[in-house]
Amino acid sequence: MPNAASLTGRQILIMATDGFEQSELEVPLKQLEDAGADISIASLRTDDIRGWDGDDWGNKVAVDCLIEDVDVEDYDALVLPGGQINPDLLRVEDAAIDLIRAFAKAGKPVAAICHAPWLLIEAGLAEGRRMTGYKSIRTDIGNAGAKLLDEAVVVDRGIITSRCPDDLDAFCAAIVEAVIDSRVAT
Repeated sequence: MPNAASLTGRQILIMATDGFEQSELEVPLKQLEDAGADISIASLRTDDIRGWDGDDWGNKVAVDCLIEDVDVEDYDALVLPGGQINPDLLRVEDAAIDLIRAFAKAGKPVAAICHAPWLLIEAGLAEGRRMTGYKSIRTDIGNAGAKLLDEAVVVDRGIITSRCPDDLDAFCAAIVEAVIDSRVAT
């Protein structure tokens, strides 16, 4: 991971709702903050959201803003934690899908782990890209027109994907690198 000041002054948005995979929100939150970024959590409502940890509900996380109120210009990247419940709930929400599309259109990194590539599929961002994801959604990724890879992290034209919690260190490092690269490009 780059040094602690590498993301100083950068704003990163994590979009999630109830049922996010606990580690897939908490680890990026901590590692990106440790790299100097300011993190905001956007959700469907303003009260706390609850993670899924193992086979039961996990920790609560405070929400900073509503998805529908986010201005893409205020952020440098978007992170999408997985879990089965979280992306399944978000992929039917127009505001969530519109926000993902807006980040991609603005050329800002969008990072999705585990089941969160479902959101990229729904946003129409999979076709023609190299991607990975959790083993149970790999058929979905391929059917959406992506070239499926079984790697810890895959980066393709601003879209970052990873398979599972075991890949979190590589996932977070790729986010840091993408945000640094996008800063150099501006």
